[in-house]
Amino acid sequence: MANTSDTSTTETTSSVTTASEEGGRNANRSTTPGSEGFKNFIGTGWAERDETLPQAREQASFAAARRAKVSAAFTGQRLIVPAGDMKQRANDTDYPFRAHSAFAHLTGWGSDSEPGAVLVFEPTTGGHEATVYFRERAGRDSEEFYANPAIGEFWIGARPSLAHVAANLDVATRGLEEFDRVIDAVDTATLVLREADASVTERVDHARIRFAAEQALSTNATDAPFSLEVGGSHEPDAELARVLSELRLVKDAFEIAEMRAAIDATQRGFTEVIGELPRITAEVRGERVIEGVFATRARLDGNDVGYDSIAAAGPHATILHWTRNDGPVVPGDLVLLDAGVEMDSYYTADITRTFPVNGTFSEVQRKIYEAVREAADAAFAIVRPGIVFREVHAAAMQVIARKTAEWGFLPVSAEESLEPENQFHRRYMVHGTSHHLGLDVHDCAQARREMYLDGVLEAGMVFTIEPGLYFQPDDLTVPVEFRGIGVRIEDDILVTADGAENLSAGIPRTADEVEAWVRGGVR
Repeated sequence: MANTSDTSTTETTSSVTTASEEGGRNANRSTTPGSEGFKNFIGTGWAERDETLPQAREQASFAAARRAKVSAAFTGQRLIVPAGDMKQRANDTDYPFRAHSAFAHLTGWGSDSEPGAVLVFEPTTGGHEATVYFRERAGRDSEEFYANPAIGEFWIGARPSLAHVAANLDVATRGLEEFDRVIDAVDTATLVLREADASVTERVDHARIRFAAEQALSTNATDAPFSLEVGGSHEPDAELARVLSELRLVKDAFEIAEMRAAIDATQRGFTEVIGELPRITAEVRGERVIEGVFATRARLDGNDVGYDSIAAAGPHATILHWTRNDGPVVPGDLVLLDAGVEMDSYYTADITRTFPVNGTFSEVQRKIYEAVREAADAAFAIVRPGIVFREVHAAAMQVIARKTAEWGFLPVSAEESLEPENQFHRRYMVHGTSHHLGLDVHDCAQARREMYLDGVLEAGMVFTIEPGLYFQPDDLTVPVEFRGIGVRIEDDILVTADGAENLSAGIPRTADEVEAWVRGGVR
C-alpha cells in the first residue's frame, strides 16, 4: 500500500496542494465514502490530543544566530527560503522528502520538517522578523483528515500544529495559506532561494514583475526598475544563495557535534559490512548486500544515507561514482566503500575505506593502498588555520606524482608532471582531494572560489581528504597486474585552532589495520 491515493475533493488555495490535485491521478479508483453520515461518523469519537508544547530543540539557538547573520547581510530586503516540496517518483508515489539544506540550516528543522514549508525574513526597523509558513494538520472534523494522502493524518500519521513547531524551533509560525499575503507584498527588492522550490520561485518572479510594472506605470519611467524573466537567472537571488552557502563554511558547536555523531554511525555501518562478508560474497550481486547493510545502519542511527553509497568491488572500484552496486564481491579483489550516514539534523559523514575481501592485500594492492595513504597523510599534515584550501590538494598530488613516476607510469619526471601544463599523474586520479562537508555531502557549493578553493582555512571548517589511484582494466600505460585496481581513502577533517583533527581516524586506515579489521570482523 505504498503511498496509495484514495481521495475526495477538498478546499484549495493558490499555494496549497489539495486532495483532488494530489489524488487526481487516481480518482478513477477512489472508494472514499461521501455521505454526510460517514463524514459525521469518522469526524467524531476521537480522544483528546495531548497539546503540551515541547521545549525548544538544541539547535534552535544556533539557527537563530545564523538567521541574525543573514538578516545583517540583507538589511531592508524581504527574503524567501523555501523548504521545497515532495517530488514525484512514479504516478502517486513520491521520493522521501528532504528539506533544502539552507532551510534546515536557518530553522533547525531537519528530517521532521514539513513539505511545502517556507521561511520568510520580513524586514523591520530593527532587522527582520522570521516566520515559518507551513501546512498545519487537518482537524479530524475535516475531510482532509481521512481523504487527503498528502497531509491527512489517517495516511501519513500525526502532524505538528503551528504552536508545536513554534515552540520547538523557537520561531514564529503561520499557516501556509497566509503565505499568499507575502506574495502580495513582494517588491523588486525581495529575494528568493530559487533552487529550493520551483513553484514558489515562479510566484515570486511573477510578483516582482507585477510590482516593477506597477512602479513603471505610476512614475512614467521609460525603463522598468527591475529586469527578470520568469524562471530565468537573477543575480540578486544568486547573491542570496551565495551568502547562505558561505554561511556554512565554518561550523558551529552543534554542527560539529552532529558530524561526529554521523561519523560514529558510519563507522558502525562499515564494521557491520565487514561482518557480513560471507553473505556478501555468496550473493551474485554482493555489492547490493553491502549497500543494504550500510543503509540499514543509516536508517537506524539517522535519517538516511547522506548520498548514494558506492559499493564498488574489483574493477568497479576504478569507476569514481559507481552507484549501480550490482556486481559480485570476489575473494582476492578489493572493495571500495564510499558511504556516509545522514543524521536527522541532515548533517552527513562522507568516508571511504578500501579493503581486501579475503582479509589480505596482494603485493600490488598493498603498494597502491599505502601510496594512497601516504598522499592522504601528506595532505592532512599541512592542515591548519591560515593555509589556502587548494594547498591540501597540492600536497596529496605531490605524493601521487612521485609514486606514479617511480612506478614508471609517467612520460616525464614527477617534478615535470606537477607543472600546470602537464599533470600526467592526474590520469590516475582525475578528481579533487577535498570538498567541504556538512548538511550537504558537497557542502557550501555556491560559495565564491575565493572563499572555497582559494579560501583561507579557519577553525571550525570541516572537509574531506580523499586521494585515490584508479587503474582502469584497459589502461595500457600500466602493467597488467595494476589494471582493474581502484583505491580511495577518505577521511573527514576538522580544522582546529592550531591544526586539524581527523574525525574518522577511528576507522582502520593503514594496510595492516585494515587486514586485521577484516579478519577480526568476519562472522
